[in-house]
Amino acid sequence: MAMLLRQTERLQLHVLEEYDAQRVLEFYQANAEFRQPWSPTMDASFLTLEGQRERLRSDRIGRDREQGLALWLTEIDQQSIVGMVALRNIVRGAFWSCHLGYEVHQAYAKRGYISEALQAVIEYAFVDLRLHRIEANIMPRNQRSIRVVEKLGFEHEGLARKYLKINGTWEDHIHYVRLNAAVE
Repeated sequence: MAMLLRQTERLQLHVLEEYDAQRVLEFYQANAEFRQPWSPTMDASFLTLEGQRERLRSDRIGRDREQGLALWLTEIDQQSIVGMVALRNIVRGAFWSCHLGYEVHQAYAKRGYISEALQAVIEYAFVDLRLHRIEANIMPRNQRSIRVVEKLGFEHEGLARKYLKINGTWEDHIHYVRLNAAVE
């Protein structure tokens, strides 16, 4: 059984393990075209069961090292994956920061699920992990994602030119940050 980390009004946020690879694969297969404009090109192994097992193994290693956390979203008491929120590149020392990533299943888009999940994950990052800042980098044309982070209190810090290679093209990204006022 997947470990439940948080629950919101409508969602459960789970840590998945290698034995959940089929569920994750089904999520990505169902959303391959939907996520294509916003995602790096993946090699053919990404949409295989072994590729997803390896991804979940990598997530576990990152979690064990306290360098990352991927949370998979389901509606309460359901098994189908609604989306995913990740805190990646967690750095301590003088930085206490991470990068935020998220995606939603196309069948559940425009229902506020990502905003609801992000509120819980931000609270976890700031209260439980005591991080100082969460960074989100979003392509300027991804207006829905920009509205989500702005609604959650992220502030525009600048433009990262040619930041990530998406579908073979180096894409600019707007750099958003939310600071934890409780951590000094």
